[in-house]
Amino acid sequence: MTPRVLIVDDDPLIRELLHAYLSQEGYEVHCAATAEQAEAFLDQHTVDLLMLDIRLPGKDGLTLTRELRVRSEVGIILITGRNDDIDRIVGLECGADDYVIKPLNPRELVSRAKNLVRRVRHARLPQPMAASPSPVKQFADWALDTDRRRLIDPRGSETLLTHGEYQLLSVFLRNSGHTLSRDQLMDQIRNREWVPSDRSIDVLVGRLRRKLHDDPAEPELIITIHGAGYLFTASVAA
Repeated sequence: MTPRVLIVDDDPLIRELLHAYLSQEGYEVHCAATAEQAEAFLDQHTVDLLMLDIRLPGKDGLTLTRELRVRSEVGIILITGRNDDIDRIVGLECGADDYVIKPLNPRELVSRAKNLVRRVRHARLPQPMAASPSPVKQFADWALDTDRRRLIDPRGSETLLTHGEYQLLSVFLRNSGHTLSRDQLMDQIRNREWVPSDRSIDVLVGRLRRKLHDDPAEPELIITIHGAGYLFTASVAA
């Protein structure tokens, strides 16, 4: 199938530029000027990749990223200005996969798009079924419902994990008590073929810590071992 890309930018010149480059590479390209238009399109169509400007009129790109990541594993590349360092970090923490900086480099843009589309499609492939493990795993005061990919806190409240967060927590549960390097974590997370960047894992760990209420200043469940990686401290029971 032809990869489908949605470009969301209020600048018509940027939309035309991206449309031209990606169309030449064989993508099916659609455009929207606002987050609201993008949401209307996404309600009706499946896309592989979203190229999203951070600064949009009305709902901004960061808000849209956060809302989409709760329910979707669509690839998201943020389009940012050179002075948007804080927004880029926040965007990654909200769940974006990558970012490109204006003025855009067409060759870099197409390369990033190809890599991300490939990883997104790999993530959508059905995974082989395991041999009927227990659907609920207990650790510390928490539980993970593996069938529904939901995290259950000590009071019984449930939080849906994104695919990446679920994969990371599953790796930690399988390797409780062992320090894992960033490379080992990237090798074991099967949802996407990670780009060679430590930042990707660090952002994902930060998102998982927040959902586990694990204070990043003094974490108790996921401890940073400086120069080595991360250590998951809780014992696990099915």
